[in-house]
Order: sequence, then C-alpha cells, then structure tokens
Amino acid sequence: MENIFDAKRIVKTVGGKEVIFETGRLANQANGSVWMQCGGTVVLVTACTQPDMRNMGFFPLTVEYTEKMYAAGRIPGSFFRREIGRPSERETLCCRVIDRPIRPMFPKGFRDEVQVLANVISSDQKEESDVLALTGASAALSISSIPFGGPVAGARVCRINGAFVLNPSIPEMADADLNLVFAASREAVVMVEGEAKFVPESVVAEALEWAHKEITPLLDAQDELRALVGKEKMAFEPPVPNTELLDKVTALATKAGIEASLQVAEKMARKDARKAVKEAVMAALLEDPAYAEDSSPLAEVSDMLAALEKKIVRARIHKEGVRIDGRDVKTVRPIKIEAGLLPRTHGSALFARGETKSMVVATLGSSGDEQRMDSLTGDVTKRFMLHYNFAPYCVGEVKPVRVSRREIGHGALAEKALRPILPAGEDFPFTLRVVSETMESNGSSSMAAVCGGCLSLMDAGVPVSAPVAGIAMGLIKEGDDYLVLTDILGDEDALGDMDFKIAGTAEGVTAVQMDIKITGIPADVMARALDQARVARLHILDEMAKVLPASRSKLSDYAPQIAVLEVNPEIIRVIIGPGGKNIKAITSATGASIDIEDSGKVTVFAPTLESLEQAREMVQYYDQRAEVGKDYMGKVKKMLEIGAIVEILPNVEALVHISQLDIARVEKTEDICALGEDMKVKVIEINDGRVRASRKAVLLEAQGTPWNPEDTARPRGGAPRGDRGDRGGRNDRGRGDRGGRGGDRGGRR
Repeated sequence: MENIFDAKRIVKTVGGKEVIFETGRLANQANGSVWMQCGGTVVLVTACTQPDMRNMGFFPLTVEYTEKMYAAGRIPGSFFRREIGRPSERETLCCRVIDRPIRPMFPKGFRDEVQVLANVISSDQKEESDVLALTGASAALSISSIPFGGPVAGARVCRINGAFVLNPSIPEMADADLNLVFAASREAVVMVEGEAKFVPESVVAEALEWAHKEITPLLDAQDELRALVGKEKMAFEPPVPNTELLDKVTALATKAGIEASLQVAEKMARKDARKAVKEAVMAALLEDPAYAEDSSPLAEVSDMLAALEKKIVRARIHKEGVRIDGRDVKTVRPIKIEAGLLPRTHGSALFARGETKSMVVATLGSSGDEQRMDSLTGDVTKRFMLHYNFAPYCVGEVKPVRVSRREIGHGALAEKALRPILPAGEDFPFTLRVVSETMESNGSSSMAAVCGGCLSLMDAGVPVSAPVAGIAMGLIKEGDDYLVLTDILGDEDALGDMDFKIAGTAEGVTAVQMDIKITGIPADVMARALDQARVARLHILDEMAKVLPASRSKLSDYAPQIAVLEVNPEIIRVIIGPGGKNIKAITSATGASIDIEDSGKVTVFAPTLESLEQAREMVQYYDQRAEVGKDYMGKVKKMLEIGAIVEILPNVEALVHISQLDIARVEKTEDICALGEDMKVKVIEINDGRVRASRKAVLLEAQGTPWNPEDTARPRGGAPRGDRGDRGGRNDRGRGDRGGRGGDRGGRR
C-alpha cells in the first residue's frame, strides 16, 4: 500500500515474528514518536521534553502506559465510558516495566522534564503490548533530541514444554513454566521481571543469556531508525563539580566523624548520626567567609555528602568485606517470626528480618469476592490478590497516604511469588486476599511480604503445596571485582549497583525482579547471585519451618464455612426464583453467599457452621424428590374435572385423581377441596416423572386401615408430569387430557 504520509519503516524478525518500527505517520510534533507493531498489536510511543522551570532538584521523568479500549473493539466499562481516572493495575505495572530500564540511561545531572507516553491503539489479543511499549520507548528517545544512552530492547522469554520461546503469543504463555519480561542493552540484561513454577536458578540464568542474544535485531532496528530520521541531540554539559567546596566538605565531614556514623548498625541511630555530621558540616561552612555573601553553592552539600557516604561504604565492603551493620556479604540478618498474632483474622503472621518487619494478614472469601477488571481481552477475574502497603510511619516519615506505583509493583511481585503454591479453585473454591502491612523498613520489605504472606496463608489453613521465601540481593562493582551481597539494607540498595529479588520454594524459583544501575553484569555474576540467593532462601525456609512447618489442619474458625451441593440442573431457576427472589431470601436469612453453576453445582459460603447448615437446608428444600409411600402436606394448585393438582414439594406437583380424593364416592372435585387449600396426601406412584397421590389413603390410615397399593391402583388415564418445572401444566393439557376424559366418563357412570 502506498504510504501517503511518507513514513519511515524498519522491519525486523525476532522470535519468528515481524516487528515493525515506524515513524513519520503519527504524532510528528512530539520530540520522538514511534509506531511499534507485531501482528495486529500496535503501540504508539512518544517522547517529549521541556526545560525544568521549577528547579525540582531531581530528574523529572514521567512514564505513562495506557490501553485504549477501542484497540480491541471494546467500550470502557467505567461510568464515563472513557479511559479516565486512575490507571489499572496492569497499566501501572507496565509503566514500571518501561521506567525502570530507561531511567538509568539518561546522563547524570540532566534535569529537564521528560515525558514518555505509550498508548496501545490496536490489540489482536494474541501479541503482548508491554514489551513493544518498552522497546518503543527506547526507540522514541533514541530518535529524539533528548540525551539518552540507549538503545535498550524489551522482550519476553518463556519456557514452554522445555524449550525457550521468545515473545510467545498470549495463548501460548498459558503453558509456560517460566515467564520473564526483560530489558537489555547490547552489553547486558538491565531489568528482569517475571514468574516461574519452581524452575531451577540455572534455567533462569540460561533463559536470560539465550534471550539476550535473540533480541539483537531490536537493537539494530533502533540504530538504523536513528541513522535514518534521528534528530541531533541537544547540548548537555554535565555539571562541573565544585572541587574547592568538595574538598572542604570532605575534610569537615571526616572531622565530624562520617566514617563512624556509617558504622552504626541500627538504622534510626545511624540516621541521626549522619544528620549530626551534616549539621556540623553546614554550620562550619556557614561560618566560612567565602560563603558569607553568597551561600547558594551550599545547595550542593547534600549531594556531596551522599556521594562521600557511598564511596566510604563501598570501599569498606570491597576492601574488608564488612557491611554497614557489620555483616559479611553472605549472611542473612536475624529472623523472628510470630504466627497467628491477630485474634480475629483468618490468618496472620509477623515476619521480621533485621529491622524490616511486616505484619501480613490472609482473608478467605467466596467466589463473589473475586476481583473483576476491565481489560483489552474482556472482563478478567482474580481469585488471589496480594496488596502491599508502605505507610510513612514504617520509615519514621510524614507523607501523604496514598497507594503508590511502588506499592502496586511490590504487591504484584509478591503475588507472583505465592500464586504457584495455591490450591486449584476446584479443590479450594475460596477467594484469597493477602495484605502486607510494612511495620518497619530497612530493605527488602517486598520479600518480607512474600515470607509473611506464605505464613499467613498457612496460618489460615490454606493447603499450600510448599512454603515460599524471598530474598533481595545486591551488588558492589569496583573495577573488575563484583561483590554479591545477600539480604541488602535500604542504604545498600541506594548505594549499590543492583537490586535483585528472588523468591521460591526449596524446589525452585517462583518470582524474580532485577534492576541494575550499571551498564550490565556478566552472565556468570548473575548466576552467582542466583546461587547465593538460593542458599539464603533455604536458610529462611528453615526458620519459617521452625514456627509453622505446614498449613494448619483446619481452616480458621472465623473463615467462611463451605459446602458443595449437587442439584438437578432443571431446578436452578427455581432456586433462584423470579427476579432472584428465592436466592435473595436465602442469603438474607443466613448471611451466606451462594454460587450456582449451570451444571447444578451449588457452592455455599457461610460465616458460621450454623448458618451454613441453614443455607444448605434452604437450598435442598427446592431440590426435594417425591418418594412413593410418603405423606406430604401440599397445596391445591389446579382444579380439574378428573381431580386436583397438588404441589407437594417445591416445583413438584402430583395428580390426586377424583377417585382418590375421599373414601366415599366423589361427584365433583369442588365438593372436596378448593383452590389454594392445604391437602395431606400420600404419593402412590411415580412413573416417568409423573407423580400420583391419594388423599383417600391418608384418610384410611387415619382410621387404622393400612395403605394397600391395590386400593389406589391407577385408574383409566394418566397422571401429569409434575416433577420439575411446569411439565405438570403442559401435560395437564396434553397427554393427561386423554386420561382426564376417560376418568370423567368413569365418574359419570
């Protein structure tokens, strides 16, 4: 097709699929704009910049990812029917996947505002859009005038039936036991996010090494596109350090005891010691005549002290192998665990590793509590949710209380870690919610959420397949030396070169997340980090087993009680009732939640055992079946010449023939009963769903004459189908008509 918009296009084959990079057709007033396409999925990614007029003192990068519902031919389910308000959880997670690898690629000291927007404008619901958006962000920045140290490329690697597959389709991913989203430069992998089903660490390392080689065409395409249409990069000069001030700050900080302050093991005490050093340095500088008239250069002191602290801590770890809190590089901080600490919740646990402490609570609910979300693929439901909270008090700060992207991301990671050990919905039909409240934080609170989350589920009696633990690994690179740190502190995360979180069972990995701040790490260093993490994870699992070796044998007394019933599918509409009348009455009377499937499977969730039994009885009331020889108190529903139709059970009707209405001869049905009256009858025959009953038999038994089936033998004619639905009504006019006429003639004789 002729390209009337003079668009420039580069096509590369990756993973056996064509990936299209195009620019020049859309959003040409953006600084950089790229159309990314694979199959029928298209993502438009733009990059814009403007000078930092607010002097915010940091790099103001914003990344937004939006899934436009029209892309999949859908209308948003929100009240306003448009994509407004807070991003969905998936959109937030995709934002983080894009942000984390590109942020370190901007030059240090760059302060202009940069905004990257990724919009999914077409979705074939087969090819994933997240990795296209990540690669597109790098491409848009690469062809723009914005300083950017890329390119980087994003891709997904899965292991399906034992083989690695790059960028599999959405249906194919359902069969994967390893699913990793990663970003890589030419030198190394720079970001990893994913989940696995008990996969060995060696397989994770092998998958990333294999996939890194496979994405080279995506990096080539960006270089080619830049050569074709790239703008000249804007002039940017990194800030020139004030060496005179730096020397003074270093001397004053050394005199004030900065090295000693960084050897204080306890976090808050160390914070106070560092603050005291800073105050001493600032006080001395403010008395310096050189800054008496103009103190503006002193705005750099905080950054200078931070850089000095980083240098001192890293040097100590590299030279002495001793960390801030006195540990060596492989030791896990002391672990303390308490299970069942909250008296009224379904399951709870308090997990502490060093100064990081998380209180985690598990709650069980019915299938009606599942989370329902609007997405490009339609309505999506989740039966397991893990929510991670990081309140300001956990780090001794005062901040607005809101759910941040970081909290959503950490919760999603912990959720991935625990999902593989949960029982299948068919075996354990509960909705599960785990909430991790970070009580104190000094590094790796997300992995504390994993450990505490597993323990809370076990405390609630959820039959998990195996315990899961998580650990955060760090890295210090000095020259050609790479030191891998086990169980990093918050300060070590800030001053280190890597944050690598790995969770799993004793058998293998269930979730990983990695970010690095350097150009990359060799494959053998990553393998070493994975192996070192496994040793730490096994240690944590041993500590967890000392407190709670397995799930409790029964559910919490406060957890919902459950019963699964099988009813005749034909009476489902009767249980529900007109306009839901019957089911509403059951739930209102018992407080139970009832789920009914078309197959006739009825799942009852109730707050107590007593209400469960009550709800069970009320459901089964509508599924009763008539028994021959049993007496029933029914209600006359229809008056016929041949007798009466009596409803003896819900939705079960029986014909009481005129000859069975009384011991004496009956001329007219109206002589014995009236519409709506109660009538006690005995079921005397059930034949092919038709029920016959007798009032005469009940009266005889009341006189002491036992019921004799021969006395109530079938007269000429047949009984209507009264068992289920309105068959009785139909057969009253159909097959029962002929019998009715015969019975009528018998009566007249």
